Parts: sequence; C-alpha cells; structure tokens
Amino acid sequence: MKRVASLYLPDWSIDRLRRAEPALAPRPERVALDLAALKAAGDAERGGKQCDAPRNTGWRPGARWARDDAAVASPLTGVDDTTGGANTCRAGESRADVARHIAALPAHQRPPMREMGRRSEAAEHPYKRLPGDDGGKASGWPEPAMVAVRTHGEGVRRSGERRDRPRGTGDDRAPASGLAAWQAMPSIRYPGDGPHPDKHAARQRPGSNDAGATVKDVAAFFDTGRSTAAAVSRVCTPASAAPAPSPAPAFVAHDPAPPLVTVRKTGSRIEIAAVSAAARALGIEPGTALTQVRAATPDVVVRDADDAGDARDLHRLAVALARRWSPTVAVADAQSLFLDLSGVAHLHGGEARMARRIVRLLARLGIGARIAIADTPGAAWACAHHAADRITILPPGETLDALAPLPAAALRIDDHALELLRRLGIDTVGQLAALPRAPLARRFGRAVPLRLDQAGGRVAEPLDPVTPPVAIMVEQRFAEPLLTADPIAHWIAQLVARLAQELAAGGRGARVLLLAATRIDTVMQVIRVGFARPTRAPAHMLRLLLRQVERIDPGFGIEALALHVHRADPLDAETLDTDLADGERPDLAPLVDAIVNRIGTRRLWRARAVESDVPERSVGGAAVLDAHDGDTQALRRDDVRRLDLRGSDHPWHPRWPRPTRLLRRPEPVDNVMAELPDHWPRRFTWRGITHRIVRGDGPERITGEWWRRVAERESVRDYFQVEDDEGRRFWLFRRGDAQRSITGDLSWYVHGTFG
Repeated sequence: MKRVASLYLPDWSIDRLRRAEPALAPRPERVALDLAALKAAGDAERGGKQCDAPRNTGWRPGARWARDDAAVASPLTGVDDTTGGANTCRAGESRADVARHIAALPAHQRPPMREMGRRSEAAEHPYKRLPGDDGGKASGWPEPAMVAVRTHGEGVRRSGERRDRPRGTGDDRAPASGLAAWQAMPSIRYPGDGPHPDKHAARQRPGSNDAGATVKDVAAFFDTGRSTAAAVSRVCTPASAAPAPSPAPAFVAHDPAPPLVTVRKTGSRIEIAAVSAAARALGIEPGTALTQVRAATPDVVVRDADDAGDARDLHRLAVALARRWSPTVAVADAQSLFLDLSGVAHLHGGEARMARRIVRLLARLGIGARIAIADTPGAAWACAHHAADRITILPPGETLDALAPLPAAALRIDDHALELLRRLGIDTVGQLAALPRAPLARRFGRAVPLRLDQAGGRVAEPLDPVTPPVAIMVEQRFAEPLLTADPIAHWIAQLVARLAQELAAGGRGARVLLLAATRIDTVMQVIRVGFARPTRAPAHMLRLLLRQVERIDPGFGIEALALHVHRADPLDAETLDTDLADGERPDLAPLVDAIVNRIGTRRLWRARAVESDVPERSVGGAAVLDAHDGDTQALRRDDVRRLDLRGSDHPWHPRWPRPTRLLRRPEPVDNVMAELPDHWPRRFTWRGITHRIVRGDGPERITGEWWRRVAERESVRDYFQVEDDEGRRFWLFRRGDAQRSITGDLSWYVHGTFG
C-alpha cells in the first residue's frame, strides 16, 4: 500500500534567516535545577540524615560496627524528645535507640570510642591545637567578637537626621530590648554565613554516645555582620503569613526573540512576506504593509525576502532527504515536501519513529517542522498544515473520515473558490464531500472535485521527485594484475572513451579528474588532473593522463583502475565565429592545461586591472582564460550613471605609465640624497647597492583613499621615474609632500622597475 509523508516547514524563511544571523535566533530554554528533589534524593540515600563528621556530635552512620551488624542497619523507631529529633542519625532512629542497642551487645562486640565519633576519643591529640579556617568553631579556640554592621534600611539612622531626638519615638530601640530579643530568638533557617542554624538549638547537647561527654558551645548564628532586625524580617515569617510552597518552575525565564519579518516589494507597496512566532503573537500577518507594522511595532526587525534562496535551499533539503530517508522526494510548494514511504518506513523503525526522527533532526538544525503520513499526498498535506498535532499518522483506509473536521482550505483550493464556499456555508472537508459532484463541478469547475478525489485516493496524484546528482565514474577491474606501463596506458584510454560518453550523455564537461589505481595490497594511488575549461574531448584528457602514468607505482600489481569526475560544469554546444574569413581563433586551453598540471595552479595566473588609485591595489590575480570584462557590473535602469555616455578610462591608461615589474609591497631605500620638495633623488641605496641617478621625471602625486581607512585621509605619495648611470630605471616614491608633517615622514621606497 502506498504511504506518503508531507513535511511542512511553517517558518522556513525565518529559520533560514536565523541560521544566517544567529543573533536573531531565540535563546535556548534552560531547565531549572530542582534542588529540593536533589536534596530529598540525597537524604533518602543517606537515610534521612546529613552526615557532617568533622563537626558532628552524634553517631556516624558509616561506622564499621554499623555496617557489619545487620540488626543495627535496619531502621529503628522513636524520636529524641530532648532535641526534637535533631540528633537522629537515620530515618526513624534516635540516640536512645542507638544507646539501647549498644548496651544490648556483648562487651567484646561493643564499638570502641574512636569509632563512635571524633569528639568521643578517650585522649586528646598530642600536638597543640591551632585555630582552624572556620574561625575556631571546630578547634575550640575562642571566637573573635564581631560588631554588627548596619546598612541603610536595616535600622541605621540616616546621616541627615538629628541625634537629639527624644527617646521612644520612631524606630529607636534600647540596648536592653535588643538583647532580650536576641535571647528570645527561636532557631531559624537562613542560607547565609556562619554556622548552620540547626546548631543554634543544640548548644548544650552531649558530644557523643557517652552520656558524660560534653562539647564547647556552638557559636551563635547571627554573627555575620548583619543586623538582627533585618535578618528576622527577611527569614522569620509568621506562620499565618507564610506562603504555601510552590512547585519549582519547569523553565528559567529568558528574554524572548525579537519580532522578525521579511518583506518584498509589490509594485509601490512593501508588504510582509514571512513573520516569526514573536511577530505573529503581536498580530503581524503576511501581506500587511510595512508602514503599518512599523507604526504599531517600531522595534520589529526587518529583512529582505529571498525567495530564490529559499527555493534553492529547499531543493537542497529535498536532495538530502532523498539520499538519507526516501528515494522519492518531491517539492510540493515553497514550504512543503512530499516523501514516498512505500517500502522504506520499516528501514527506519516504522512510520512513527521515522517521523519523530525527522522532526528532531530538523529541530537540532534550528528548523521547525510538522509531518503527517497518509495514503495520499493530498491527505498528508492537509493534516500537516491543519492538524492539531505536530506529528499526525492516519491509519490506512481512513482518509476521508480523518479529513472531515479539517477546513476546506486543507484541500489546496484557490482563494476565489474558498470565498465562494464560505458564502455558501461550507467550511469543512466533510461538508464539501457530502455535496453531489455534478452541481459542485458545474459551480466550481473541475479543480475542486479533483482536489477532493486526490485527497480521497480516487484520482492518482503523481509526484515529481528531485534527482540527486550522481557522480560520474567509470571503473575497470582485472583478473590478472597490471605490472607495466603499456597495459596501464591502454586501459586508461579505454576508461577515457567511456567517460567521454558519460559526460556527453549528461551534458557536462570535466574540470577535475581523479585517476585511482588500486593495488593488490589494498594501497590506492590517486592522480589529479585539472582543466582550465570544461571539456569532454577524449584526446585532450588522455594526453594529460598519460603524462602522469610515470607517477604510478604498480608494486605487486594493479587490480583496478577508476576515473572519477571530481568537478564538472555544464557544457553545451558552442557558437562558431560570425566571420569565418578570419579563421579559427587559437584555443589556449590545451596549452594552459599542460602548463598548470606540470607547475601547479597557483604559479600560472593573469594580471587583472582593479579600479584603485593606490598602485599595489590596482592589480589583482585571475585565471588565465577568464574574460577581461568580468568585473563590469550591470547598472539598473534608474541608475544615473547611465546618463554618462563617455567611455570609461582603463585603470592602466597610457597617461599614467606604470613599471613592468611592480613589487608586491614597496621596499625602503637608504642613503637618499634629494632636494626637497619637488626633485627626484640624486643617490639612494637599495638591497645593498648604491645607485647614482643621472635623469628623472616627476613627481606624480597620489593621495590616499580616504573612504577605505582613516589613516589615508591626509597621506600623500610623490612618485618619480629615475634612471641610474648604468641605464636601470626605477619607480620610487616619497611619503609626504615635504611641507606638512601630517602627510608623511619623508621616507623613500622603491615600488617597481621598468624593463
């Protein structure tokens, strides 16, 4: 049974633009860390008690005797009434339960004191104790007194207030009342500095399982430099006013993407072509005038629509899908593709899994997609565009029943017919399918019944699949390996003749050929041959390949030869010259190919004139056979430069002679003797040789191109053509006009030599 998938890309233009400009894409949503769930999982794993062995004054749950005894490892019941359960070390286990179980053990099985806790050791450490990093809390050293630092808003008197205010007014508090409030403060939980708040309630609890052991007082909680009133107001909330715990948010709030639209010009009107999700939420729809959108939403981001680029990239996506998912992929419209899944869905885990994988793959690339699978292309297109779910799969044989609740626009009917159907009260596909066919065809023509029959499967709708480009390649394998050059050359000629036929059948011309020779020891040797122009002439290709045969090492023998077209360009019939009396123009392509394949592409080039006043910028490199007028740009019809009927001057005009050899960059010269400001030098030293000038010409003043760089606004060069006493001619220049220091530093350079 035939199954077709419709891939709908609703924001194809916007997604392409965001891939080109990542700054326009929305930020990825980050999942918030559920610290409460993480803490609960950690408490459950540790048995409900946080183990702080360095400062713990109770039993360590990881002691050896607790791990070895199965009876003790089981949870006990009971709560320590003296501390309100603060001393419980495991879920449901109190200090009294542990003490009773230890007393029930035989004397030889009771744990030693060093395993009951660090503060339970019988003897002190022999070395002198030093204050720890925590301010002496763990080591027993006295803690330094800290003065509460009060800031504005936490009970601090303003600098402008008078000090002679009467007592009992405003927010003044007596020291005695503050001390009383401190002593009456309950144990609170505050995620600030200082010891843990649970320690505040356990100031006098024993330090080990031994009832006679004692520990030093735990430091007060609010010794962090904050005022008591401000901390209590932030942390201690009355029970009646305490808000109910709210669940953790699923996502962290982030800045939304800016509204983005693309526009195209229709006559004298600039209208919206495509909108992003943020722009659509603001009420912007395609077809709206840009002036209206800017008046309502000034911060909208506007980009030009690229319909040709969208179609080109959509075709590339279709080719990629044809190579990876289905051999038959067709372009339905500017935002949709059809995939024929008949016989290929099981190769990807079924239709549902295949659809999910395609949608996730495009999502990773930043492309939003919707996909629907049905028996017909029309039904798949309708569900992909108008169904509620992102992935829709219609069961086989239930096409019309599934399309009945969809709007009539799902049948790909034109706007005029949709407007007429809307006036008649027909809004859904089910209502349209219930109408008799004869009156429907007489009223709307053949288009509406045809779309209905194509969606239902009564009329076939063939697909026009895209054809992925196939690399042209010819290969020959041998029963006996080739060992000498003559049989290798013979079979290369056979492969070239077959390759020329393949190129002619495809209307292509080879630009780069690869000759692959595979030896019997699985070693492959590749020889590359390039052409200046597309060609499929067998004699020319064979001549260049045979010159490279000597580079092939047959080794123990060559078992396969293959010719691959690495690069090919279209090659159509060429037009002959109109004047046959002048004869045929010489073709330099064979000569260029022979030279390039011997010395390399970068060593053979042609000088190209570039429009620039600076000499080193007026020359560029180009391929040997490229046209000379390739840089001329076509002017628009309304360009004012069309009014200038004069011919443009060549950048290398005879009025401004240039040297035969122009250096890549000017080279400085030394020991220059010249009369300023307008005389050429009488002597200079270049590359260690001193030249005495007998005649010269100049200066030719060239200013900098101020529109390129700020540093060239005031720069000046004075060029001179000079000749030394041995007849050698040079092209020199001086930086600066010798009058203003801002124009240059008066240094001299050689820029070229004449023939």
